[in-house]
Amino acid sequence: SIRYHFPPSFLKHRTVGAKLVFAVGPQAVPNFRMIERHYFRDQLIKSFDFSFGFCIPNSTNSWEAIYDMPALTPQWEQAIISNPFETRSDSFYFVNNQLVMHNKAEYAYNL
Repeated sequence: SIRYHFPPSFLKHRTVGAKLVFAVGPQAVPNFRMIERHYFRDQLIKSFDFSFGFCIPNSTNSWEAIYDMPALTPQWEQAIISNPFETRSDSFYFVNNQLVMHNKAEYAYNL
């Protein structure tokens, strides 16, 4: 797991940009897909599903996306700010519909 720290104002953003850079080894990676789910206290608050398609062998690839952030009520925002690391995400990586990696992260919005 990895832990991220953000200021509370981050929760007010309507969109967020992200860049992913990854290298592929000597074998091709067909049908590369990432599913990312974000939870607060085990309740799903946002989910993303990205397909990268085919990645050639021995390549370095980059991918950029603009995420639409969910609108949160003031009560949800305050609960997320007041409870560091109870906001979590799971990122699942698939090749040809087979899970090859699972990353977990925790978030605090209290800088």
